[in-house]
Amino acid sequence: MSTEFDINQIQNIIDHGIPHCSEIGIRVHDMDADGVVFSLPYQERFAGNPVNGVLHGGIITTLIDTAAGMCIYARLREYMPIATLDLRIDYLKPATPGEDVFTRATCYRVTRQIAFTRAIAYHSDPEDPIANSVGTFMLKSTTGKSLDEAAKEKGATS
Repeated sequence: MSTEFDINQIQNIIDHGIPHCSEIGIRVHDMDADGVVFSLPYQERFAGNPVNGVLHGGIITTLIDTAAGMCIYARLREYMPIATLDLRIDYLKPATPGEDVFTRATCYRVTRQIAFTRAIAYHSDPEDPIANSVGTFMLKSTTGKSLDEAAKEKGATS
């Protein structure tokens, strides 16, 4: 199992191990043991309302869920299969059309089987969030491959 934890490793996992996240353009900006910062570039095809261009909540959910899962890897410094058990998202305001969305996710507690996360989605100022989230994730959810192993099989570089 890889012990390398840097932005390139996580980006490779997203690009090669989570195809829908690669397709929508999720990017890793920062990562440390305290959490991760990811972004999603604005794309008109993700507008929930084509009249005003506001992003669909589901695309923001995907960004938050992905960052929340990856922040567990950053905290534990270990890759393993994980599964989202519960993800509560409070949408505080609509995302501004034309602006990229960022999310900061942190893992604040880990037990033998469960990891607990918090995340916010925002544009340029984390103090002015679009959405707030808390989540729980099952650790070692399957006996299958972890995302870093699956990504390597698909041709990711380490």
